[in-house]
Amino acid sequence: MNVLLDIISVLLNILWWIIIIQAILSILISFNVINTHNDFVRSLYQGLGTVTEPIYRPIRRVLPDFGSMDFSPFVVLVVIGILQNIILPAVARATAATFI
Repeated sequence: MNVLLDIISVLLNILWWIIIIQAILSILISFNVINTHNDFVRSLYQGLGTVTEPIYRPIRRVLPDFGSMDFSPFVVLVVIGILQNIILPAVARATAATFI
């Protein structure tokens, strides 16, 4: 069971980094530091959006409209933090207690 929890933790870490990279890339595009005329930048931004959009969509339905600010990545990061720091350790302790 601990192997499964480790895999989930690694996947959550990867998702965390994907969201951070997407946020940084979005800010750089917004301030025109880099532009989407570059094929690599456009492909990277679209690929990250393809990965994260299914995660953001249900959160965007629940959150109120804040205009141009999108808080769904922050909500996902908070959920990832809760999963990694509270829920996964509790599950690990519970499964360890059953094997003792």
